[in-house]
Order: sequence, then structure tokens, then C-alpha cells
Amino acid sequence: MAPQAFFDYKKFNYDKPLFTQDDLRKTNAQRHEMEQLSGVVHVDHDVHGIIGFKDITEDEFWVKGHMPGFPLMPGVLLCEAAAQLAAFYGKKFNILEAGDYMGFGGMDEVRFRAPVFPPCRLILCAKATRIKPRLRAEFEFQGFVDDKLVFNGKMIGVPISRDRASESSAD
Repeated sequence: MAPQAFFDYKKFNYDKPLFTQDDLRKTNAQRHEMEQLSGVVHVDHDVHGIIGFKDITEDEFWVKGHMPGFPLMPGVLLCEAAAQLAAFYGKKFNILEAGDYMGFGGMDEVRFRAPVFPPCRLILCAKATRIKPRLRAEFEFQGFVDDKLVFNGKMIGVPISRDRASESSAD
């Protein structure tokens, strides 16, 4: 059975985001084809929650080749979009207190429940369920298209420093 939505994501104005793509670029390092967020519409500090979105167009880099004539958004990019949302929350509001970036530490219980095709708006919800301030943050995430849950799961974010000599661990 599909889980219930964490938040009432329908009540927000996606045409007037709280954080625009330009704002996201001040915190997230991804650029060009790897930018998988268009904006953030809500932040809930009480539950460490965030709602954002990705406007998926027919010009995405993967459309031509995944798969020709049947442009199915790759699951790995759905997960990347959710990770970028969690990373934005983690770094913008300094929940890890370490590292220059928040990187993937792992994913669990990921379920793809419906295909995602352009053009559409992918709405992403994430909430931190466990925070160890200098080590890791655990998140649950969900993605919706046209009011339908299309994927969900859990992920771990870990601090990553530009200095490659300092390594981080998901343990």
C-alpha cells in the first residue's frame, strides 16, 4: 500500500516559490543538466520538512535516449531530484554542521510506483527523520505527478568536504 503524503503539498503556489532556481544555486552545487530542482515552495523547521519541485520539459538531456519514442524519466534522476531537495535543506539550514556539501550516503526502500514523462511538474517532499549533526541526516522522500505518488523511499545524507583528504562515512 502506498504511503500517505507527508504534507498537503497542493496548497502551495508553485508559480511563486519561496526559493527560486537562482536561490537554490547559492546552496546546491549542481549545474546544467544535473540541476534537478526548479524551486522550493515550503520549509517546515518543526518537522525538518521541505517541499520542492522540478518542471520536467521535453528538452531534458535524457529524453532523446531514455527511451527513444518513450521518454521515461530515469529512476536515478528521480532519486537525484529528491537528494538535491534534501541536500538543499541540510546545507541551507545547517543541520549537518560539517562539510561543504551533503552527499549520498545510501538509499533504502525506494519504490517506483508510476512512470514519469515530460512535460510535467514533479512535486518532491522530504523530511529529516534522524539527524546526527556532524555525521549524517536520514530523510524520507516522496514524489508526486498529477496528484499521484510516483516514487518514495529513504535516503542518508552525509557531509562531504572539498578537501578530499577528509573522508565522511555513512556509519
